Amino acid sequence: MKQIYTTLGPKRRDEVGMILPHEHVFVDLRTPDQPGYAEAEIDDVVALMVPQIEAIKRQGVTLLVECTTGGVGRRADIDLAVSKAADFPIVVPTGNYREPWVPAWIAEASEHDLEQWMVSELTEGMEGTGVLAGWIKLSAGDDGITPLETRILRAAARASVRTNAVIGSHTIRGRVVMDQLDILQSEGCGPERFISIHTQEERDFGLHRALVERGAWIEYDHVGRAPDEELVAMVMRALENGLGGQLLISHDLGWYDPAQPGGGTPRPYTHLVESLLPSLKIAGVSQDTVRQLTEVNPFEAFAR
Repeated sequence: MKQIYTTLGPKRRDEVGMILPHEHVFVDLRTPDQPGYAEAEIDDVVALMVPQIEAIKRQGVTLLVECTTGGVGRRADIDLAVSKAADFPIVVPTGNYREPWVPAWIAEASEHDLEQWMVSELTEGMEGTGVLAGWIKLSAGDDGITPLETRILRAAARASVRTNAVIGSHTIRGRVVMDQLDILQSEGCGPERFISIHTQEERDFGLHRALVERGAWIEYDHVGRAPDEELVAMVMRALENGLGGQLLISHDLGWYDPAQPGGGTPRPYTHLVESLLPSLKIAGVSQDTVRQLTEVNPFEAFAR
């Protein structure tokens, strides 16, 4: 049985509805060697972020995927506290971001040790919380994947093969994503267990099509950060070219930032429901297709 692993336990398809597949509750974009990195009072994060979750609950959103990974401040304990306070499931990743956001222990670890660490977080829990990681989040440099990033990716591929967890990568250039897929396949990991995060940043639509043809998921995750007209045009083009069955859409917004006084000012996760979906319907997108994009696809991508 397929399930998404969340802060509130595993969820079946019939237990969830609309899913936001790329958001952030807590992020620290300072490198891990900086003073105060990823430090915050849990109660402060809960106070700032629970109202953001409550807003999307009122819209009918049932699940949020946290995309903060190792290297940019992942705190499974904070995600769990926010989730419990809001009574709302959150999917938290294992894995690590690209250079220079790689902590020393990751840089020094072998592929085997990195694989074992990811498998442990996916099957036993993270940071003593008992919460299982729901997926693997990585990244690669814009100019190409580095040897260290390749080592992390190979470990992730092996962890994915063992657990069926999906791998998502913050990768801006489509040609670099294609290189990542080559590496995954060399480790026996199928492209269908890979999400190309920030696909909208690749201006060559032919590469969007090529990624889908290889079996990967593509993600347009700048809802509310780009004009709706741009998003509608992108989604319509994807649908018209037969990419809708492997397309994810989200905001990439939030979040509590421990580098800012009081955590900064979060940007809400509400634009998709209150603005983009109505615009897509006006453009002729059916309710069944909306359900495919916002319910079926994200569940299939993240479930294992």
